[in-house]
Amino acid sequence: MQQSSISATLHQALQHHFGYSSFRTGQLSVIEAMLNGQDSLVLMPTGGGKSLCYQLPATLLPGLTIVISPLIALMKDQVDGLERQGIAAAYINSTQTPEAIRTIFDQITQGQIKLLYISPERLNSRYFLDSLQNLPISLFAIDEAHCISQWGHDFRPAYTNMCCIKQNFTNIPVMALTATADVTTRKDILQQLQLVDPYVHLDSFDRPNIRFTLAEKYSGEQQVIGYVKNKKDECGIIYCNSRWRVEKLAEVLKGEGIKAAAYHAGLETSLRNKVQDDFTKDNIQIVVATVAFGLGINKPNIRYVLHFEPPRTLESYYQEIGRAGRDGLAAEAIFLHDEKDVTRIKKLISEGDNEARVDVELQRFHAMSGFIESQTCRRQVVLNYFAEFTQDACGNCDICLDPPSQFDATEPAQKVLSCVYRINQQGDINHVIEVLRGEKTPKVIQHDHHNVSTFGIGSNKPASYWFAIIRQLIHLGYLQQDISNNSALCLTEGSRSILKATEPVMLAAPRLQNANYWRHNKTTKQYDKQLYTKLRSLRKTIADAEDIAPFIVFNDKTLIELARIQPQSESEMLNISGIGSTKLARYGREFLEIIHEHQGF
Repeated sequence: MQQSSISATLHQALQHHFGYSSFRTGQLSVIEAMLNGQDSLVLMPTGGGKSLCYQLPATLLPGLTIVISPLIALMKDQVDGLERQGIAAAYINSTQTPEAIRTIFDQITQGQIKLLYISPERLNSRYFLDSLQNLPISLFAIDEAHCISQWGHDFRPAYTNMCCIKQNFTNIPVMALTATADVTTRKDILQQLQLVDPYVHLDSFDRPNIRFTLAEKYSGEQQVIGYVKNKKDECGIIYCNSRWRVEKLAEVLKGEGIKAAAYHAGLETSLRNKVQDDFTKDNIQIVVATVAFGLGINKPNIRYVLHFEPPRTLESYYQEIGRAGRDGLAAEAIFLHDEKDVTRIKKLISEGDNEARVDVELQRFHAMSGFIESQTCRRQVVLNYFAEFTQDACGNCDICLDPPSQFDATEPAQKVLSCVYRINQQGDINHVIEVLRGEKTPKVIQHDHHNVSTFGIGSNKPASYWFAIIRQLIHLGYLQQDISNNSALCLTEGSRSILKATEPVMLAAPRLQNANYWRHNKTTKQYDKQLYTKLRSLRKTIADAEDIAPFIVFNDKTLIELARIQPQSESEMLNISGIGSTKLARYGREFLEIIHEHQGF
């Protein structure tokens, strides 16, 4: 078949099954290399369309495509979605009976299944490997391939045996896919998999639809509550480092009437599965999680990812924020920073037994610290780390939107230092801020600090302003925190010059009082929001009836386009991105009826 004919066939399949009129960057070249029998390593950002690189050719290949996938829940979502796009798919996992698995094998031998999802652990079984020998396999696809590498940030032992594919199926192409892998990890993946003359596609790591924002964590839980309430019914993930913190923050949010749930490795498997299922089906708004809530989050309408504490690597950070905005719509990555968190993590890493591993982890956390401390475009820091060098500022991070600037901070610095002096150096940061702002909290009243002369002298500024000032005064050595006395702030010898006003104090202007991270992104084209709400409600009703995630019916981007264009016929609906022939036949009429009803037909 000629190249032009192959391209036309691929485009027809793309429109028919997936409802897209064109390929994203890199997809077509990856698919063509695979159809030529070539192994490949595919690096595309989360939401960049990696799965289509093996799902589409699977519809055209004569045999079976086997996908190695890390999570049962992800397998189910993928299979549910494929079936509703008219693509025969199945999965084999530990929840199924031997009889059910035999039935699937029978369907494969009869040509009734095009894609089979399995876990990496399944390939560790010699019996299972032998059973694959008799199947008409055309392609192996390995998702989350960074797990293969010992340097991958989600190291998973079962992935290290993936070399068994090339050893047992010499002539079948292998496609390894991942969203984040530095240069060392990429080399390790190629070596571990024993790929033969692979086609390597390195797409841009950039996710321009995600806004990066770092904010000082001065009243963590209250900041999270305010942010989440501002987002109303939008879905998000909040990452914490400990199980205790996850459970506490989830309870705080639920106490505020927010639909939230905790997720960590210490929970029963059934409970974790329920949380993920409820989140996928839009029954809960927020998942507060450790990194255990990681691989395989296949929910396109996550509008924000908030880090309550820092990850250990930039790879982890970028993988986690990449779960936001997979549909290409505007999303946010919020990072609440407290230097105490950084110090604590460095200490934990240093206590490791393996010296070589400790050195590597400290180097990687140093890169994470560089991101936190950056005074230049945050996206540049991330992209340069992944060897995608750029000198252009992104215009969509807190540094670009609200650049740091210096100002004469002598007066506010004097207010802070005077307040510390007046309360006899017996209050931590939060207590000093309460006194400055004139807040009669129980602790302030208990210590009679509402009667000191500095009480309320900073009431014209928000707490975030004073937190930023105090943090810098600590950094510059004008204040110290007494860890033996509940982190009480203490004056240093250097503070004398400020109190006597013998020299000016220049500080970075606190940027958070502008609260730029509350602003809504205005890049989405205007659409009928009332109609969108009705379409969303219909989608949820259909999804609940079919026991699937709402995005499997249509994703948010498709609903927005429906609400904007308001097609009048089924043929016009085929021009909407994400609506192919199979989904049109299945859902088109009901959505058209809602549109017509809304228009008063």
